[in-house]
Amino acid sequence: VQLQASGGGLVQPGGSLRLSCRPSGIALDYYAIGWVREAPGRERDGLACINYTWKYYASPVRGRFTISSDNEKRTVSLQMNNVGPGDTANYYCAALDRQKCPFIFDFDYRGQGTQVTVSS
Repeated sequence: VQLQASGGGLVQPGGSLRLSCRPSGIALDYYAIGWVREAPGRERDGLACINYTWKYYASPVRGRFTISSDNEKRTVSLQMNNVGPGDTANYYCAALDRQKCPFIFDFDYRGQGTQVTVSS
């Protein structure tokens, strides 16, 4: 099982970035996909989760981040808008039982993640 995250990089405060997650080796019919971020010295954040058309967002990102899925491409994206220094972290996607979304930390599989750095 792999969950390959991509799209990270350096972005200026107030800017936008789009992350993409490509799961493989799992049957997506049985899994919701969530995004989590980790940064040194901070607690990890469960950011968003998508279960078919139902979406969950944590308070720190609600209204700024958008999670979406492309069933043809078998990818799940996280559109990040109006980012700030507090969004600097390693972002990874995770697969969890559909009934567990939005309890994102209770995942079955996770990827290595992609680094996002917000700096001017």
